[in-house]
Amino acid sequence: MKIGIIGAGNIGGNLTRRLTALGHDVSVANSRGPETLTALAEETGATPVTVAEAARGAEIVVVTIPFKNVPDLPSGLFDEAADGFTVIDTGNYYPQQRDGRIAGVEDEGLTESRWTERALGHRVIKAFNGTYAQDILDRHRPAGDPERIALPVAGDDETGKKAVRALIEELGFDTVDAGGLDDSWRQQPDTPVYGLREGVEGVTKALAEASAERGPSFRG
Repeated sequence: MKIGIIGAGNIGGNLTRRLTALGHDVSVANSRGPETLTALAEETGATPVTVAEAARGAEIVVVTIPFKNVPDLPSGLFDEAADGFTVIDTGNYYPQQRDGRIAGVEDEGLTESRWTERALGHRVIKAFNGTYAQDILDRHRPAGDPERIALPVAGDDETGKKAVRALIEELGFDTVDAGGLDDSWRQQPDTPVYGLREGVEGVTKALAEASAERGPSFRG
């Protein structure tokens, strides 16, 4: 597939490494410009591009940037994406550590990915937000391996969710359907599944045990 990755931090960089290794055509962008991605491009064979170019022709676009920066992405970002493309949102809201207070989350009660979806103007699938970046490189396992871990995936677009789950499974992880975006609070920071390294059964149990009340460390 042709995949665009916006954000070349820990998650974006390691997804670039694994997806290119699997044979996907990856374009990667960051806020500092493609000239700063030369080393990653040489390592992986990915194509460094500007943010405005990242979604061009892409069947899947991964948005993996700081939460507060999502509204600053260029307008028309997805205008040249492939028909039926899917957006993966890996983001998390960290009001005290990084993002400041976001009214849509705090006052309107939007889930983090619902807020991101509104800011982007396109449906998103929430995945990888509670995944340790290094696990993308080190903890992938073949299907059926007893040590294979599972990742929760939430979203309202069932076709997009199916595509994302298939990609995650290709990366070497099982998946658990975590419901729609209005249920995606179950995998936000400070929930039992966030950072959990367990299989399908453990992830399913952790999602069920989540509380909708945001902990004090994650309130703005």
